[in-house]
Amino acid sequence: QVQLVESGGGLVQPGGSLRLSCAASIRLNYMGWYRQAPGKQRELVAVITSGGSTNYADNVKGRFTISRDNAKNTVYLQINSMKPEDTAVYYCNAQHWGVHYWGQGTQVTVSS
Repeated sequence: QVQLVESGGGLVQPGGSLRLSCAASIRLNYMGWYRQAPGKQRELVAVITSGGSTNYADNVKGRFTISRDNAKNTVYLQINSMKPEDTAVYYCNAQHWGVHYWGQGTQVTVSS
């Protein structure tokens, strides 16, 4: 059974930084992050393969960095130069044998 446990969310001032972590119960090839802002659909933020290939949504390129530690089955999301529009619940996602798995979500709020 695949389990994803996120951590690292919180309240950050505009311009600040935050790092989210997601620990998986097993090694997974495709892992990534999505986010859902109030009143909006869940959207892809970034994904990474076990080989380190990455893909980002256009609206986060340059500010978000996804990385992973395969030895720890953990994926990270570094968010810099944060903006109020980054406020959302961030969900860890993984794909295993064609099935999508989700973490419980972690709230990120950008406000002064």
